[in-house]
Amino acid sequence: QGTVGEVLVKSPTSFSGYLGQPEATSSVMRHDWYRTGDLGFLDPEGYLTLVDRSKDMIVSGGENIYSVEVERALLRHPAVAVAAVIGTPDPKWGEKVTAFVTSVPGAGVTADELKQHCRDLLAGYKVPKEILFDDQLPMTPNGKVQKAMLRKRRLDSR
Repeated sequence: QGTVGEVLVKSPTSFSGYLGQPEATSSVMRHDWYRTGDLGFLDPEGYLTLVDRSKDMIVSGGENIYSVEVERALLRHPAVAVAAVIGTPDPKWGEKVTAFVTSVPGAGVTADELKQHCRDLLAGYKVPKEILFDDQLPMTPNGKVQKAMLRKRRLDSR
């Protein structure tokens, strides 16, 4: 309760494994519990609040940074239409917060302005160190940003 951890689920009708793929099954199952890949916490009334996907959490200088929290801060700026945040390698901190932003058409905003906006809303270590602008981020058919493609794109550009 009150501590972020990985969400596991178990029910008589839940997922029991991948057909013919024991390695893949063992990576997501723990003693009949399915590891969802979500991170969350229980509040005092026992309600679950999801904070991020475990693969999207950024660890920078030993601090856990939830990409969703940084994205929400960026989206509060009126010039930001779409924001996606990932961790990218950093020699000093392990990972750094990198944001991809699509601006609202006709709205001008700079990376420095967005960083200041985030400083007003977030702890300093959560503020993106790098903000990259893109006219169109890669999306899934259901409208979610494909962060794996952004990670690959960023690593390939180095």
